[in-house]
Order: sequence, then structure tokens, then C-alpha cells
Amino acid sequence: MKSSFSGEGGNNCVEIAPASPEGIALRESESPIRVLTTDRAVFGALVRSVKAAQLS
Repeated sequence: MKSSFSGEGGNNCVEIAPASPEGIALRESESPIRVLTTDRAVFGALVRSVKAAQLS
């Protein structure tokens, strides 16, 4: 899934995808070879923190 804010080129975003039943894979569109995986709970906590403006 890509952000709608990635622009016309589509290379200014972080892409996320399911990695396993409990996992999430993340990669930067400019460097797609590097993939970070984490579990859904950790990723969910990150998203909630960002939405709550706890991280800057």
C-alpha cells in the first residue's frame, strides 16, 4: 500500500504489506531492497503514537 501523498513519481513514501499472519513488512520506495519486518502489534503502536502526535 502506498501513501496518496507520495507524489506522481511514487518514490517518496514507505510501503507496507503483510509479511505473515502476525507480521508487517516495510520498505522505503527509494530503496526497495531493504525490508524491515515487525509484528502487527508493534506497528500498530507506532501508528497510534504518530496519530496522537507523541512522536515528532
